[in-house]
Amino acid sequence: MTDEKLHQNKESIIEFLESLKSAPERKRLGLLSLLEDRVEELLDLGPSLMIGFDPNDCDWTPGFILQLIHRNDENFIKNNLNCDDLSWFEAPSEVGFDYSPLQQYLLNERYEEADRFTSSKLRELAGEKAVKRGYVYFSEVESIPGIDLSTLDKLWIIYSRGKFGFTVQSKILNSLGGRYDKLWPRIGWKKDGVWTRYPKSFDWSIEAPNGHMPLVNQLRGVRLMDSLLNHQALKTKSERFNV
Repeated sequence: MTDEKLHQNKESIIEFLESLKSAPERKRLGLLSLLEDRVEELLDLGPSLMIGFDPNDCDWTPGFILQLIHRNDENFIKNNLNCDDLSWFEAPSEVGFDYSPLQQYLLNERYEEADRFTSSKLRELAGEKAVKRGYVYFSEVESIPGIDLSTLDKLWIIYSRGKFGFTVQSKILNSLGGRYDKLWPRIGWKKDGVWTRYPKSFDWSIEAPNGHMPLVNQLRGVRLMDSLLNHQALKTKSERFNV
């Protein structure tokens, strides 16, 4: 057993969670295996488990904790956190959409279903014409309510250890000087962004590269994704949360 693990075992689970909350991103990621070893202690906290976490924040730490305890006790969230629909995080919508199905998919790491739900909601948010044609035009993105786009992005981030989401893709793109031809291989998409869901051309797991999800259709060029990533709501969010 390493010295770090010995030290962590001496800490109460409350102390461990407090140190996890305040740790830098890289260190938090390194502590996840230790947290998995202490899942029974997390379950013993019952209704007090999420004290100190904010359901409004774009923070993946509580998302990972919820995924971890749900894998070990699928009734815990419902019985202890007053979440019959398993939606612990706040997910506001300007147009009254219910994002609890997305929370459930992501909580259970059913990323393909989450991706399809996201695509469907983007079409609905873009308007009736987008729904009828089956895809969104880049010119329709500006009219998508910022609150809803930010909610979709937030849920992807918090249930992926910060790996997936529109703002994650935007951050990677910016680090590459805005070069989409460099973005595609970096996030594990096919050359020039051309993709198909089948057969096995996409990785629907947490092991996928950062920015791999959600999927954005590039068959008609990069303008749709460019419009999404440059939506004012996402740009403001990136500045606020540094994601």
